[in-house]
Amino acid sequence: MSRKAAVVALTALAPISWGSTYFVTTEFLPPDRPLFTGLMRALPAGLLLLALTRKLPSGAWWWKSAVLGALNIGAFFPLLFLAAYRLPGGVAAVVGSVGPLFVVGLAALFLAEKPTTRTLLTAVAAAFGVSLVVLKAGAAFDLVGVLAGLLSSLSMSAGVVFTKRWGRPEGVGALALTGWQLTAGGLVILPIAFLVEGAPPALTGTHLAGYAYLALGNTAISYFLWFRGIERLSASSVTLLGPLSPITAAVIGWVALGQALGPVQVLGMVIAFGATLAGQLAPAKPKRAAAAGAVPFGSPEKNGQEVSMDLEVSGVRR
Repeated sequence: MSRKAAVVALTALAPISWGSTYFVTTEFLPPDRPLFTGLMRALPAGLLLLALTRKLPSGAWWWKSAVLGALNIGAFFPLLFLAAYRLPGGVAAVVGSVGPLFVVGLAALFLAEKPTTRTLLTAVAAAFGVSLVVLKAGAAFDLVGVLAGLLSSLSMSAGVVFTKRWGRPEGVGALALTGWQLTAGGLVILPIAFLVEGAPPALTGTHLAGYAYLALGNTAISYFLWFRGIERLSASSVTLLGPLSPITAAVIGWVALGQALGPVQVLGMVIAFGATLAGQLAPAKPKRAAAAGAVPFGSPEKNGQEVSMDLEVSGVRR
């Protein structure tokens, strides 16, 4: 396996893991607490990584970490959950699937990654495939829900692009940077969760086990792999791994929850998966504008430092 293929495979584990969120949420967690669930995913994972790495931001990285944490998590989760509540799950997933197109535009603006016809067609094919997997007949549209879904996708896309643009500060490992973002994002969600949902619910052992999985495997490890992949691959290649999340959610729903998969859904999976593969055939990383002092995750001098909701079948991707 080539080096790039190995990076793609490891990065793909992140959206695959996020595809399990719906199953874990419905089977192991208290109902109707999406913001509290987002908080329990982000903040404990971030604090754990801070404790393990024992590194805090310095200088400009205080505000950069806050911006990245808000884009990737703090703003993304609440907007995504608002869309999930106001729209049928399939519609929310389709609205969110325009993310690769946002990334293409933002990468051209901030990373000098020139969009190609193949990249654009691949992004459109991925969105079409996802729509076949999750969109049901007679689905209703809500303007506020659609706007929230688009803004959540834009927030995540901007997070991908700026995570790549800024890299990480010299002497700081990927785990530390992941911890900074998760902690910042969790702190953004904290007041929103308590204002909207009130006090935390009573938790059982099953709930705690579910939250432990979300915080560790579904968030701490997955986001580390995701941010690591952003720095080693082109922005469009990374974001086109996103369709693996709704595909995984649909497969888990079929295997574990007995949800039917018809021919149209299977066709959508094939199209979305094919678009995902095609998105990894783009040329190797183009030149990117990096901030002064920022060191990409894959820099040779840093490799030794690294540890080398969806509320429907939609796959709330994170």
